[in-house]
Amino acid sequence: MLVTAARVVTSARVLSPGWIEIAGDRIVAVGEGEPAPVPAGAGSDASLRRDLGDVVLVPGFVDIHVHGGGGGGYTDGLRASALTARAAHLAHGTTTSMASLVTASPEGLLRGVGMLAELAPEHIRGIHLEGPWLSPARAGAHDTTQLRAPEAAEIDRVIEAAGGALAMVTLAPELPGALDAVRRFVAAGVRVAVGHTDADYDTTRRAIDAGATVATHLCNAMRPLHHREPGPSLALLEDPRVFLEVIADGTHLHPALTTGIEAAAGPERTLYVTDAMDAAACADGEYRLGALDVTVANGVARLTGKDTIAGSTATMDALFRGRALRGAEGPGAAPDPAALVAAARLTATAPARAMGWDGVGDLAPGLIADAVVLGGAPGRAAGELAVLDVLHRGRWLPESQAEG
Repeated sequence: MLVTAARVVTSARVLSPGWIEIAGDRIVAVGEGEPAPVPAGAGSDASLRRDLGDVVLVPGFVDIHVHGGGGGGYTDGLRASALTARAAHLAHGTTTSMASLVTASPEGLLRGVGMLAELAPEHIRGIHLEGPWLSPARAGAHDTTQLRAPEAAEIDRVIEAAGGALAMVTLAPELPGALDAVRRFVAAGVRVAVGHTDADYDTTRRAIDAGATVATHLCNAMRPLHHREPGPSLALLEDPRVFLEVIADGTHLHPALTTGIEAAAGPERTLYVTDAMDAAACADGEYRLGALDVTVANGVARLTGKDTIAGSTATMDALFRGRALRGAEGPGAAPDPAALVAAARLTATAPARAMGWDGVGDLAPGLIADAVVLGGAPGRAAGELAVLDVLHRGRWLPESQAEG
């Protein structure tokens, strides 16, 4: 199959016009200008070529921190609910997804891990444990009654239950035994993220030296920067070994801070995540996040009756759109090519690199054929960058969804 578009965005540049050639579920070639004609006798043009027109074709989004969406979630232990969440984010262009759990009892944690392990790798690329090894002082939307220090026996049980699907854990490095836990997870091939932490600067540095390589939603649920004790955020920001999650929904961080993190860390280390809960792609109302009640009002999720933010209702296409249109001249204006490349890196390339996931995160020969078609809804400007179609493993979305 040959797919052409007015703009094809890679992690390096915008091809205008551009095209990608696909064989099976892989990209075999990417180019700019008019592609070579279909050889005579190779089949009809209709079966081999799809001209998308005045749209932007971007790499399929990679979200390494997501709890739910579409009214379903990964945290309630139900397979059907997890598949609902996966389908909702796939429809918004997230072709590669991590399933994130929240703090639970030892038994509940093992049940959740076991259920999600059955969905990997067909539906999810891996499992992320955000909790239970978090700081009570920075718990955020986690059940404080189930927070605990990491112990070797529980770590081993979780790793075994995951059957190779455990990809990342978030923990607070100041907890008793946490640095040993970092080393234990890293030795098992699991990435470790620092988050929900009240650690000081030096403790965070020791966690990085022990093998931690990701910051879970930088600045959120962390001890804030202080002029005499800079805390975890600076330690994570300044170390080139660490990838930095950013929830760029305009609620979790001031936009100026998001811009500042990107400028300081660069496109190689900064990555966008949704941290979405069940209400993503849904209306306001009452929801659950693990064992906790959540109320969503005006698109913002908070623990019911409190001001504590409980994840987000974002989808990756919205985060891409916000970055790509940053500084655009007006509604419907064509996005700047450099902004498109930056958005692709933040929502696809850097997340894949942070996890060491091959085959995804860009539009390049040899990679899986995952892409998102962005443009204007009928009668509206192409620069709006709405999701018009999704290519997943070489098939257009309705067909690929039917497999699951």
